[in-house]
Amino acid sequence: MVASLATANALAVPDIQPVSVAPDVYYVQGISALGSTENQNFISNAGFVVTRDSVVTIDALGSPAVAERVVAEIRKITPKPISHVILTHYHADHVYGLQVFKALGAQVIAHTLGKAYLNSDTARLRLEASRKDIAPWIDDKTQLVPADVWLEGPTEMTIGGTRFVIQPAGPAHTPEDLAIYLPQQKVLFAGDIVFRNRIPYVGTADSRHWIASLDALLALDARTIVPGHGPASDEPKKDLQQTRDYLVFLRAAMKKAATDMTPFDEAYAATDWSRFESLPLFKVANRMNAYNTYLLMEQEAR
Repeated sequence: MVASLATANALAVPDIQPVSVAPDVYYVQGISALGSTENQNFISNAGFVVTRDSVVTIDALGSPAVAERVVAEIRKITPKPISHVILTHYHADHVYGLQVFKALGAQVIAHTLGKAYLNSDTARLRLEASRKDIAPWIDDKTQLVPADVWLEGPTEMTIGGTRFVIQPAGPAHTPEDLAIYLPQQKVLFAGDIVFRNRIPYVGTADSRHWIASLDALLALDARTIVPGHGPASDEPKKDLQQTRDYLVFLRAAMKKAATDMTPFDEAYAATDWSRFESLPLFKVANRMNAYNTYLLMEQEAR
């Protein structure tokens, strides 16, 4: 283990408490913050499904320490082995715990486009920075783990009698986005296609296709959506709409600026962000989201 649970408690890290969203279907909710030593990089959600024979997890969280704490919570619910990890995408806060699940014998499943990020300088430099910024929870022993199974298109799997419908949803938040739907329970694990109660991290995402992916998810008959960040929703259409509305607004505001050749700083200052500025991480993420979208709008106009 990266550090003892006693040390973790001394640092007052966020509690990990599984929440049931359907029979045998759970998730844990990361906090709305940037990753840090204090929070062990527990800033994203993960889910797990107890099947007849084993446990399937959705994502692996942001550090080995957090992953081990989730495994301990799973063990309080069931002694069944953890057989699979299905990744929604290969961002750091969702995958740095993978080695814990691999050590338990789990098979990792991800979209094949995740290979590009996994082998990129971006991923390497991010891990190097995390080893400094989130030490001791991420250190030289923390590694990027490739998938055992790389998916290329829509896939259905039945594991221990439970159906998993795995639907590629990218390019959106990332090129390799996957949404995992449990049709029997009507639960959708949407990954970072959906952010609730906080500003999405847009980065260099393809926001046009991201909006199209949200529209496709809205067409599913989901009763509950577990987002990549924020609390689960039992009003899927309403809460998918929050992310969609932000992306649409961002694109419209920056498209006008790019079309009019208004300098970004001037355009950003002139935009009325009041609908969103009360959301967590607005001050951290919104300006960067707007700038990257401004550049994207310039590219789309060419």
